[in-house]
Amino acid sequence: MCRNIKTLFNFEPPATEDEIHASALQFVRKLSGFNKPSQANEEAFDRAVAEVSDAARRLLTLLHTHAPARDREIEAEKARERSRQRFG
Repeated sequence: MCRNIKTLFNFEPPATEDEIHASALQFVRKLSGFNKPSQANEEAFDRAVAEVSDAARRLLTLLHTHAPARDREIEAEKARERSRQRFG
């Protein structure tokens, strides 16, 4: 599951709310072991996703770098090329 969590820092354009939420959701899924929680656990699960999203958003706004921002399309092409080399 964690392989689906993407690096969100230092990209142009910056990470969207949807990307931050998706990463938080994957993280909480991994920690809890639930892909979809039961009704009894749904409130705690949803609260955890919201809190992790908030923490991730704060982290992304506080981080600084001198490196130039990476382009999403270029990074995606690099990943596709690595996949082609790995899986043929």
